[in-house]
Amino acid sequence: MVSRFATMVGPSSASGRREVRIAVVGDGATGKSTLIAAMASESFPKSVPPVLPPTRLPRNLFPDSVPLTLIDTPSSLAKQGTRNEELKLADTVVLTYACDEPVSFERVTTYWLPELHKLEVKAPVIVVGCKLDLRDENQLVSLESLTTHIMKQFTEVVTCVECSAATLYQVPQVFYFAQKAVLHPVDPLFDYERHALTDRCVRALRRIFVLCDHDMDGALNDEELNEFQVRCFNAPLQQFEVANIKTIVEQKVPEGVNSIGLTFPGFIYVHNLFLKKGRTETLWAVLRKFEYDNDLKLRDDFLPVPSKQASDQSVELTSEAVEFLNGIFRLLDTDKDRYLRPAEVDKLFDIAPESPWNDAPYKDAAEKTDMGYISLNGFLSQWALMTLLDPKRSLANLIYIGYNGNPAEALRVTRRRSVDRKKQTTERNVFQCYVFGSKHAGKSALMYSLLGRPFSNNYTPTTVEQYAANVIELKGVTRKILILREIPEDGLLQFLSNQDCLAACDVAVFVYDSSDEYSWKKSRDLLEKVVRQGELTGYRTPCLLIAAKDDLAPVPRTVLDSVKVTQALGIKAPIHVSMKLGDSSNVYNKIVNAAEHPHLSIPETETARRKKQHNQLLHHSLIFALVGAAMAVAGLTACRVRAVKKNTAA
Repeated sequence: MVSRFATMVGPSSASGRREVRIAVVGDGATGKSTLIAAMASESFPKSVPPVLPPTRLPRNLFPDSVPLTLIDTPSSLAKQGTRNEELKLADTVVLTYACDEPVSFERVTTYWLPELHKLEVKAPVIVVGCKLDLRDENQLVSLESLTTHIMKQFTEVVTCVECSAATLYQVPQVFYFAQKAVLHPVDPLFDYERHALTDRCVRALRRIFVLCDHDMDGALNDEELNEFQVRCFNAPLQQFEVANIKTIVEQKVPEGVNSIGLTFPGFIYVHNLFLKKGRTETLWAVLRKFEYDNDLKLRDDFLPVPSKQASDQSVELTSEAVEFLNGIFRLLDTDKDRYLRPAEVDKLFDIAPESPWNDAPYKDAAEKTDMGYISLNGFLSQWALMTLLDPKRSLANLIYIGYNGNPAEALRVTRRRSVDRKKQTTERNVFQCYVFGSKHAGKSALMYSLLGRPFSNNYTPTTVEQYAANVIELKGVTRKILILREIPEDGLLQFLSNQDCLAACDVAVFVYDSSDEYSWKKSRDLLEKVVRQGELTGYRTPCLLIAAKDDLAPVPRTVLDSVKVTQALGIKAPIHVSMKLGDSSNVYNKIVNAAEHPHLSIPETETARRKKQHNQLLHHSLIFALVGAAMAVAGLTACRVRAVKKNTAA
């Protein structure tokens, strides 16, 4: 038997699955149905139907106590559709060939495995040679030589095993390995090309090591090692066992043990040893005790992310979480220069599955120096952006880097923007501003200036949405985080096709080149479309016009028309800026000010204004009608009362 697993002993903790569904496929007459029947009855069946119905095995069959459902599949072309559907539903696939039919083994690589690729079956595959008792001993070839190239060529193949239903030889092992491939997968843990633990596995184990190293001295002493053992396996280590572990580690990895105890290299060596011995279940028992899922991320049910009840709500960090991040920044800023070097940020996230800020939209979204150093404002802004766009990822990374407060109190859901407008105030600390405009208008320059980057004459068209985030100080006291989201001109129609596209917008700004009449007309058209979308969906948002490139000679007609448009819509006059001259006219403070007063700067078209007046007229008419009806009812009641009194007196 060739296997990436080993013995069947070990802890019985699984991944919380209720069942494992195993599809058995292969050429006709390779022994699929007989294999299933032999496993179910623990005996060799004299005869079996062409295709067995689903067979459920009891949960106590293997240590993980998870029931198996075995699905027999037809081999005929006529029932290929049924087989393919079962393959897509399978948790794992048992692919059979007949040991006495070399052609059926060849078909494993020439037809079946390519067919699974074609069907995009993602389940792990167990290649099983049936009818081992019928193989011609004169043609005996070792299983290792036959299957080594299969496992190299097809990484989804995790185990190759031969069995005999007639003698029941290794029949239980077939389905144990199939179950184990699902409950304790090896691929997330081991990199076959490097013959080492995967980067994610090392990062997860580093976090576990840090959590267990209570005195933070870089080594697990005997007491800490024992606590780890009890937490993961519910059994303490004897003193001689601790000594044996240290001796084994020290012989193989001298730096794995010091005068205090087991260091991180030693901790890694022990878990790597489990894996090399095929005891994936032992390593998974450790990972699952620390709430990891099969992707080596924290389980979703361990992350109490508050849910939004409406599209115009957003998620922010609480003051407690922000204070924690301030402390983390100070702790990492060892040279007290108020900046973190890229290596220091990478070190912060070396206990997370990956650094969350290495890719878009976070990579270039915060204030950094030319050397890539990030300031405290940039650091907090990155967290605010991640919390806004992906609250679950933000909470998970807070926990990865050591947040030990109540996870349910790390994030908060803001009040609805529609309610903010009615109350004419907001409690938000993070504002999202959508940036619209034509090409060459100066949108990117507005974004880069927020991040403190120098102006550049080099033009690069924006083809995908990008973000910029930074802290804005108001009156030297209040600090808000402003997030600019640039909407590419070519992507506007797709953007507006989403009914809720404006729900998360606190302010919309429309940038145009004040020296280019076409740029103004394009931005005016964008403004009209966005305003119309807001009126149709109810997500009306404050809007500002930004006349960029103020260092160039303006087009007089554009100046007059822009003022006329703002007056007609009831919003403020355009804000003139020149990023080239470094004259931003306090534009970011003005954006934040508009967001803080959500009932102002909301454009209103003539159609909307007439509709509003009509509704008000209907409202007043209804009130008058109700008052008149009430007076009529009161008069009628009074008349009846007088009539009753008159009759009584008579």
